[in-house]
Amino acid sequence: MAGKSLLSLFAVLLWSPKVLCYVEDLDDTFKEKRMDEVWLVEFYAPWCGYCKKLEPVWYEVGAELKSSGSLINVGKMDATAFSSVASEFGVRGYPTIKLLKGDLAYNYKGPRTKEDIIEFANRVAGPVVRALPSRQMFEGVLNRHSVLFVYIGGDSPLKEKYIEVASEMIVYTYFFSALEDALPTNVTLQELPSVAVFKDRTYFLYDAYQDGELSSWVNRERFRGYLHIDGFTLYELGETGKLVAIAVVDEKNLTEESVRLKTLIQRVATEYRDHFSRDFQFGHMDGNDYINSLIMGEVPVPSIIVLNTSNDQYFLLGEPVKTLDQLVQFIHSVLDGSAQAQGGDGIFQRIKRVAFDARSTVMSVFRSSPLLGCFLFGLPLGVISLMCYGICTAESDDGTEELDLLKREALPEEDEYEDRRREGEEEEEEERQEEKSAADKKVD
Repeated sequence: MAGKSLLSLFAVLLWSPKVLCYVEDLDDTFKEKRMDEVWLVEFYAPWCGYCKKLEPVWYEVGAELKSSGSLINVGKMDATAFSSVASEFGVRGYPTIKLLKGDLAYNYKGPRTKEDIIEFANRVAGPVVRALPSRQMFEGVLNRHSVLFVYIGGDSPLKEKYIEVASEMIVYTYFFSALEDALPTNVTLQELPSVAVFKDRTYFLYDAYQDGELSSWVNRERFRGYLHIDGFTLYELGETGKLVAIAVVDEKNLTEESVRLKTLIQRVATEYRDHFSRDFQFGHMDGNDYINSLIMGEVPVPSIIVLNTSNDQYFLLGEPVKTLDQLVQFIHSVLDGSAQAQGGDGIFQRIKRVAFDARSTVMSVFRSSPLLGCFLFGLPLGVISLMCYGICTAESDDGTEELDLLKREALPEEDEYEDRRREGEEEEEEERQEEKSAADKKVD
């Protein structure tokens, strides 16, 4: 991936200045001129690796929007150099992509690909609610979009609420309005006005009594019933409050068991929609690397796992899934709380997460660059070892010096004792000599 990114960047650098000028470098004067135009802006930091990876894609976005005749201006701003402007727009990480339209600022949270960014920009830059005046246009929109919401009817309090919700959720999906005579022939309404979501080759009507707030219903229904799930999608699914049932497979080496598990998940999503769509999202994920990092464990491939992204819990079957009824029963047990939950966000799991992330970081560095890993982690360990050795050696020397000092202090006492002993012996010798002299005199 890194090599591909470098090649893309090299290709961008070879482009003509005309192509590069489609992306404008912005400064603090940008605040004054942005109000009358629509801007798609990347806030970046020069040291950010993700920003460098996005750079060639960003120039491609600018070139394609300009060549298509779009009125959207594309720019980039060094958020570290113009931190006050970045703070005003609520930039807290890099890169941050925002579409600015008048007083409104819309955050982009999807995959950082040219196609996804352009689709987001064109959707948000246009009207919040687009009109569908004819059946032909309605059917054309259905063919272009996998999920779309439609308000059907004239002016009403429901329409006002619909426009309000659309202004908040336009970053995720499309919103349209139509009269009843523009609907496809297979659409039947129970009442007017109505709000419908069209997806999965069918449609579903909003029921205020059963579905609650319109905004909550839109948030739950903005995904297709069955998805190819990746990291970005799973992050967005977390905002819906749904549990996510995933078939973990290896798409590069699809086995019969992998295909069977994917089919079972798809069948549950379709055949049991009325039972589970409010609480579950269904899909499959290619590979288990991302799941393993979430649960800090190893998920076998293929297998089925249910994730609760709100509290980091997950559920696994204790035995292989053989039938559709077995899978449905397992999902029911997760929903009613009888299934055993693993993981969570308790204090033990948080400590485990810190240790797991640290270990993953170290392993990632060593895998990508063993020499760099040895330098980053070996050098500090070497320094710490030398410090420990120095401390231990210093303590040993201090002890030796104290012993020498005690010896030196003890030496004068020993010398003094020796001198007294010698004096005593000399005195005794003198006394013996005197006694001997006295005895000799008596003899004489």
